[in-house]
Amino acid sequence: MEGKFIVIEGIDGCGKTTQIEEISKWLPKSGLMKKNSKLVKTREPGGSLLGKKLRNLILDNNNNNKPSPLAELLLYSADRAEHVSKIISPALENEDWVISDRFSDSTLAYQGYGRNINIETIKKIESIVCQGKKPDLTIFLEISANESVLRRKHLVPDRIESEGIKFLQKVNAGFQLIAKEKNWKVISAKQNINTISNEIKEILLKEFS
Repeated sequence: MEGKFIVIEGIDGCGKTTQIEEISKWLPKSGLMKKNSKLVKTREPGGSLLGKKLRNLILDNNNNNKPSPLAELLLYSADRAEHVSKIISPALENEDWVISDRFSDSTLAYQGYGRNINIETIKKIESIVCQGKKPDLTIFLEISANESVLRRKHLVPDRIESEGIKFLQKVNAGFQLIAKEKNWKVISAKQNINTISNEIKEILLKEFS
């Protein structure tokens, strides 16, 4: 028997990091996890040691280092292959639980719908890269592109965040299509932090009790 794999998705500024911190404190005490199971908190890109180096390459805002869309896709794919091999698979096989800030559907949204790379090409690469691993549950924290920009206006943007509102709108539309197609749990991230946390906890209790 394997552990559970939970993914939180959404555009930048939707509050994924905040909610993962909150849920990570609650889950081990929730009664959902086996007594000796651990909770592994991770992210993409950058969940593995190699992934941290790839993250710096991918998100570097120096225009001289800007990868082509295809190179960008393959860098994300390399990060994910390592992430699955070194972090996700071992944890699940150990009956631990994994909660990840993004997984393969972020690539579909950003590189597929955002960059207009052929969706079927991405799916073929992902079928190799994910090595049969897929989330037991994906939660989509939904905000508008305008709200995302507003929330991040005082932060220094990385290369992907610097792409502008039109790119973000395409990515968000992609996420909404994927969410419908894959029957994700969708939560409005315009609500206050506690309300969102409580909704996530309710979903987890309903799914895994």
